[in-house]
Amino acid sequence: MLDPKLLRTKLDEVAACLKKKGFIVDINQLQLLEKERKSLQAKTEQLQSERKAGSKKFGLLKSKNEDTSALKKQLDDITETMKASEVALKELQIKLDAILMNIPNLPHESVPEGASEEDNVEIRRWKTPTDFNFKPLDHIELGEKYGLDIEAGARLSGSRFIVLRGPVARLHRALSQFMLDVQTKEHGYEEHYTPYLVHASALEGTGQLPKFEQDMFKTTATEQGEPHYLISTAEISLTNLVRGQILPEQQLPLRLTAHTPCFRSEAGSYGRDTRGIIRQHQFDKVEMVQIVHPDKSFAVLEEMVVHAETILQRLELPYRLVSLCGGDLGFSAAKTYDLEVWLPGQQKYREISSVSNCTNFQARRMQARFRNSKTNKPELVHTLNGSGLAIGRTMVAVIENYQDEEGRIHIPEALQPYMDGLKVIS
Repeated sequence: MLDPKLLRTKLDEVAACLKKKGFIVDINQLQLLEKERKSLQAKTEQLQSERKAGSKKFGLLKSKNEDTSALKKQLDDITETMKASEVALKELQIKLDAILMNIPNLPHESVPEGASEEDNVEIRRWKTPTDFNFKPLDHIELGEKYGLDIEAGARLSGSRFIVLRGPVARLHRALSQFMLDVQTKEHGYEEHYTPYLVHASALEGTGQLPKFEQDMFKTTATEQGEPHYLISTAEISLTNLVRGQILPEQQLPLRLTAHTPCFRSEAGSYGRDTRGIIRQHQFDKVEMVQIVHPDKSFAVLEEMVVHAETILQRLELPYRLVSLCGGDLGFSAAKTYDLEVWLPGQQKYREISSVSNCTNFQARRMQARFRNSKTNKPELVHTLNGSGLAIGRTMVAVIENYQDEEGRIHIPEALQPYMDGLKVIS
């Protein structure tokens, strides 16, 4: 959530900045509501002051045994008007908060201009895509004979679900263990196991709610009247671990990671990637989250990109790094890099990791703070998240990039220890 003071004092600047994201702020509505809020607040404070002075006078008259009936009636009238004003102010503040919760984070000044993914800016490439001397197959044609079963997934759960068995199930597991080992042993992340079901407040904290509720799976069973939501990313549960906390400054940065399934209804994405397992309702991901000092978040963003790149480089998969333009930037992100891996079956680069700096946007929603050692005052932390990596898409990349003319799948050297030394799936 943006700082409400920013909207009160620099509304025009905020509105101009958010146009980069394609978000239009209703300036007139906010100005009218803010004018009404100020008026109500001034009226409420004046009534509270009058009541306080009247109560003091009432006590003085009472101590002198003087008549207080007229003053009592006056105080009763003030109290009634004050309570009505307080209720109106509270209702107006709820309305303002609801608007605030739907305003995205401000894009960083370095974010490129643009309306869609077509306008994202390529930063660099690593490794030239393999020039096969045969027509490469896609992961469906290759994977079906090794245990990638789309039909079984559809029978069990409908479209956009998959069953893995045998060699590809083993490959999927090997990838998750490899990724976790790199992030924990080499990059200093602490491994976590977190709930897959969370309350709405956790999703509000990281920005999935209220704006993207249609993209979430929600339970009908409730806990004290409140439903649970299936997480769409471990970012939700990991980042919310610092909700309502005031951390010692020396504890920063926190580096957190987890391997979890992720669940997304992706209502707006039907028609895209209908073939294969690129876009699924259920998929697995190793997530990286860092909770950091505000002065260091953009340096940490670059560091986390390298942490994700390391996985692709160890697997020797061709990829490119792009900086997302304003129109393609996520709701909570101030700046995002995407890593796109080369898929020979599609002859294109496809996103396999997004690494984002959310600055203090999520922290304000969660009231996640640290105690500044210089001022001894609490300040909002900065939160960052990134995939390290999406396991299903990485498996697709391995299957397609490591195929041979006979339809076999060679195992990257870095994965062979996790496959009991297996070098080829055939």
